[in-house]
Amino acid sequence: MKSVLTIPRLTIAAAVFCSFIIVGLFIAEYFRILPSIGIAGITLTAIAYAVLHQQPVGGRNDWRPYAAVAAVFFIHAAAGLNTEATNMKEYSRDVVLQSPFLLLPLAFWLLPGLPAHYLKMLWLLFIGCTVTAALAATGNYLLHQAEINEMYLHSKIMPTEPDHIRFSLMVTLAAAATVVLLRFDNQLTQLSRWLLLGAIVWLALFQHLLAVRSGLVTFYAVGVVVIAWLLFKAKAYRHAALVAVALVLLPVISYGSFPTFRNKFVNTQEDLSKVDNTDAANNYSLVARVYSYKVAAKIIKANPWFGVSKADMADEMAVHYSQDYPVIRPESYIQPHNQFIYLAVAFGLVGVVVFTLCFYYPLLWTWPRFAPLVVIQYGIVSLSFLVEYTLETQIGLTYSLFFILLGLNGLMSARERMNNWRPA
Repeated sequence: MKSVLTIPRLTIAAAVFCSFIIVGLFIAEYFRILPSIGIAGITLTAIAYAVLHQQPVGGRNDWRPYAAVAAVFFIHAAAGLNTEATNMKEYSRDVVLQSPFLLLPLAFWLLPGLPAHYLKMLWLLFIGCTVTAALAATGNYLLHQAEINEMYLHSKIMPTEPDHIRFSLMVTLAAAATVVLLRFDNQLTQLSRWLLLGAIVWLALFQHLLAVRSGLVTFYAVGVVVIAWLLFKAKAYRHAALVAVALVLLPVISYGSFPTFRNKFVNTQEDLSKVDNTDAANNYSLVARVYSYKVAAKIIKANPWFGVSKADMADEMAVHYSQDYPVIRPESYIQPHNQFIYLAVAFGLVGVVVFTLCFYYPLLWTWPRFAPLVVIQYGIVSLSFLVEYTLETQIGLTYSLFFILLGLNGLMSARERMNNWRPA
């Protein structure tokens, strides 16, 4: 078996299963099991590598960042002790949903550092998929402009695959990864450089055409980080000025050129003006979020330490919605769109503290090594946490976790020339 499942073959298999995960993020609506196949495949590949090509404990990757991330799974698993018997089926579904927190860290701990050209190809695959999905969404928009433009005045967004919120985060990461590849990969051909430059321009414009608030916030936040790095680290003042000018001009041009961006701006103003009107929660997304936070705060106050368990959240929220805000219709009840508040309701303040320490430990662990892709992905995901429960959907969880771990793999040593630049 060892002669068949050689290290090069297992490494190729790991890269292929990673590609399944990446592609699966974009076609989950049509082939929902593909990301799961990728996760299961890379886990089994990693176990085969560890069993057949035993490494001394000291020769393996540092276990601490992977164990910290895996601990998040056990927060969800332990919630079964605090779940009503009638909701155990929902609890079981959550344990399955959160299983990537256990499987992916295990896989990336056991695997060696993937070759640099494999890592580059995976990031290029992600960029290519994002560009293609953006082109498909734009094509659909051009066919239904009037209808979609009107949707933006009613707190709705153009159809995308995956869903617009997660996709907007992917657009930001793809644009940032493109910048990183252009800046640090000196083995790119001239054609590749022009294609990547085109990808940056297209993704920046599409982010404004899509006009998702969380995507725009992450896009500009990453832009500010890039400017700071160019100014203070690279001393590339001209490039920093060009990026700053682009970030100023983009919203101005988009407001005049994209009805979606303009209508989203108008809708956001109207949304904010109705926050004090409880009935508006039935029709306006920002208003609905405000009242979900109020309901969540009441539950947290009553159950501060260990929460009410994730499986029981919907029932608890519904009770307080009906008692405190009877004018809000049941179909407008939503969970708090903030990852930390969501976890506080589900697992209490103890759960939030444990989650924060475990989830962010790998970011602290990378210091002082230079890992721009890890830092950028953590920044994007963290900003999304403030306005979404990002980790409570299959696509959101897989996207968030996979690209953090892929970035960490770029920090690992690999069986190749040491002067090869590794995306990290």
